[in-house]
Formats: sequence, C-alpha cells, structure tokens
Amino acid sequence: MILLLASLAIATNATPRELVARCRAMMPESVELSGRIVMRNRRGVVQAEHTYDLVRTNSATRLSVDGGKLEPPQSGSGSVLGTDVSWSDLSLEYLWWDDVSADREKDGETVNGQTCAVVVMSKTDRSVRLWIDRKTGALMQAEELKGGQPVRRLWGTRLKKFGERWMANVLEVETLGSGHRTKITVDSLK
Repeated sequence: MILLLASLAIATNATPRELVARCRAMMPESVELSGRIVMRNRRGVVQAEHTYDLVRTNSATRLSVDGGKLEPPQSGSGSVLGTDVSWSDLSLEYLWWDDVSADREKDGETVNGQTCAVVVMSKTDRSVRLWIDRKTGALMQAEELKGGQPVRRLWGTRLKKFGERWMANVLEVETLGSGHRTKITVDSLK
C-alpha cells in the first residue's frame, strides 16, 4: 500500500519514471491485507463500516468486502459500496500506468513534513497526481483528477511496523466536497 518506508535515497534529478519505479519497488509483489473501511460524516458519525481482505499475487489483485468477492470495475474509479474508497485506492493500480509526467507546479511540496516529487499518472481518461517522498520513495498522497482538478484525495495518517516492513496502517480517503471521508485501517499484513 502507501507510505512503505525504506532506506532508498532518491536523487533530486530523478526522472518521473525513476521516481515511480522506486515507489513501485517498495510495494510487495505478493501481499495479503485485511482491515476495515469506515465512512463517517464531518461530525465523525459512522455512516458505513465494512471489513475487507485484499490479496495481491504476481500483479493480480483480489478483493473481498464483508466476505463477498468484488470484481474490479471497468474503471477503477468506482466507489466500493458507496464509500469514498475505490478499487484503485486499495490496489494502487495507477502506479503501473505507462503515462508518467512531472507536475512542475507542485514539485517540492511537503506532505507530513516530507519534501516530495509530484508526478501525474494517466491512463485513457483517468489521471492521478502522486506525492512521492524524495528521501524514501514512499507514496505520501494521491489525488484523482478530472479535468485537471482534484476530485478525491488519499493520504496516510499513521504508520505501523508489520514484521520488517513499515507501512501506513491508517489511510484517509475523501471525495472533495462530499461532506464525508472514509478511513481505511490495515489490521494485518502477511
């Protein structure tokens, strides 16, 4: 998932493709995650709660929510059971899209105190802007774009060590202007 930490040092002159490749390298090829997806309104009142299991092997991802298998939508931007979370958020499929470019306007912005390189990944009519920590190669934040404007944002809020791997165990996803946001909690990682 996102915010995996490693001792990789990324040169400030790395190309967008090199940055994304370093970020990809931090993602385990095979992983099993389980946890909770909780949508709440601005006042923090829970509106929906689900459990999930995600299994990724050899770049294939299987997702089950509340015990039922979910098939990937035609477009990974569709929400999971009416929450702010999409298939793309859980699978991070956009890290493997081929169209990569630098976002020169936002490059050098900080997320949680970390200076980031900012890149835009595109596929057909979809685009996602990524903030990648220049020091570690960790994915710090992602925004889904429509017409060049952000419509959804994903970011990590808490780290946890699972065995020898550090990763975000709490992520927030917000559909901008919706009046609610969804928390993804990773309870176990194998």
